[in-house]
Amino acid sequence: MFLVGLTGGIASGKTSVAKILKDELGCTVIDADEVAREVVLPGTQGWKKIQKNFGNDVFQPNGELNREKLGQIIFNDAEKRKILNSITHPEIYKAIAWKVMKNFLLGQHFIVLDLPLLFESKKMVPFMSYTVVVNCSEEQQLQRLMKRNNYSREAAEIRIRAQMPLSEKCRLCTHIIDNTNDIESTYHQTVKFHKQLSQSLLYWKVRVLLAVCAGSVIGLTIYVVKLIFR
Repeated sequence: MFLVGLTGGIASGKTSVAKILKDELGCTVIDADEVAREVVLPGTQGWKKIQKNFGNDVFQPNGELNREKLGQIIFNDAEKRKILNSITHPEIYKAIAWKVMKNFLLGQHFIVLDLPLLFESKKMVPFMSYTVVVNCSEEQQLQRLMKRNNYSREAAEIRIRAQMPLSEKCRLCTHIIDNTNDIESTYHQTVKFHKQLSQSLLYWKVRVLLAVCAGSVIGLTIYVVKLIFR
């Protein structure tokens, strides 16, 4: 099994591509945003650490995290944003690792990791066999975000500037899906990319490497046992 990193920018169309891969093409897609919500559910370690560092004001009456309120706090305070990231990121990576292992044991050919901050954090990049960026023009990104979230132009620009520019992400990735045109064009590009992944022989290389490692461990174990009981 090999890993594919899917990323983009806010309102670039990454979610649409992830939906095509999952719902239309049957891929296993691990959504980092979804995992991020799971690791702060009431009673989890992430939830407890947030309560300890940010107090009860960032929670709703039912105990769930008030994301909007917490977002307002960390958006205007870089130090608190670092604290939150130090709490959530390890939990997110750990949860993703478990999901990856589960799918490996199920014999998946490949899985797609939907990672909005793939290139910003850099931590997951070395594990990706392929990285794909969903791209669009800066003006399209701005207009889509304003329409989707009902933001003013200034508010939308602030949020876009808070991320790595799409142009830079495109220079770092192995594949680009151009989402500047209609959804049909994006769909056909996604299908073409999926075909490349399905035909890739990378997963055999991974399996052979794991088999060699497993064989080495078994061989070493037998050798040690023989030394002990000879």
